[in-house]
Amino acid sequence: MYPVYPNYGYMKQTKLVPIAFPPQHQDIHPGYEYVMVPRPISESPYYRGSGKLQGKVAIITGGDSGIGRAVAYHFVKEGAKVVIVYLNEHRDAKETEERIKQLRGECILIAGDLQDEKMSNFVVDKALQAFGKIDILVNNHGVQYNQNSILDITKEQLERTFRTNIFAFFFLTKAVLPHLNSGNTIINTASIVAGQGLSNSIDYSASKGAIVTFTRSLSLSLADKGIRVNAVAPGLIWTPFIPSTFSAKDVMVYGTNTPMKRAGQPFELAPTYVYLASNDSRYVSGQVLHVNGGQMVSS
Repeated sequence: MYPVYPNYGYMKQTKLVPIAFPPQHQDIHPGYEYVMVPRPISESPYYRGSGKLQGKVAIITGGDSGIGRAVAYHFVKEGAKVVIVYLNEHRDAKETEERIKQLRGECILIAGDLQDEKMSNFVVDKALQAFGKIDILVNNHGVQYNQNSILDITKEQLERTFRTNIFAFFFLTKAVLPHLNSGNTIINTASIVAGQGLSNSIDYSASKGAIVTFTRSLSLSLADKGIRVNAVAPGLIWTPFIPSTFSAKDVMVYGTNTPMKRAGQPFELAPTYVYLASNDSRYVSGQVLHVNGGQMVSS
């Protein structure tokens, strides 16, 4: 089920995690998972669900691949039904849907651009038509365009980055919120760069910093309604984001400068989202949980 690529340094104790990657680049954002070598690992064969999300309905943006796909699989294993929202990566999305069916889970796929506020209302309407309620919102999608200088960041790039990475979080949260009840949860995907910064990705880093503050402020706003809001800040994770953002040369060393000397895999993040979505974290709100291979980050 999980192919081993001995030439890329899999860790002996699991034979799951590549330490380095072959050169590759995709001239499309946010990228396709089905062409990556090796493929990101979305599931651990050792993970067993225990009903933590039984009967829940979750909307997961960017759920076709990468972190979103792993979260969808783990949510389904915990008993949730999922609504997967994605831009136009239809092949990846269908693969995710097929795996969810193999897991005997339920999901619907919705393709569209969340930069448009009307798309958020459409997603909510479809979710309610399919499953009758919404319990969990995972704002996870994003884009990143590297530029060596702020002088190279055009108005168009700046607007696209912020409309995708933070405006859309606002739009979808506003559309979902009237349908959430006490005990429901919102989880936002931030990034390690919100605390560290990134010299060649200033607009992306700024948008991720905005997500952290959005999370904390929204948590305070919704505390009296019993709705919890948290974020996950991934470090260097092997997803379609990487070959679509970095050069083939940079991909070859991606993750090797972390304390663990490797990039993380999507399945290593997913249980964090399960924790934040479940009653296990019922006294946790306004927090940012870091999953980054041991890198130190200021809060």
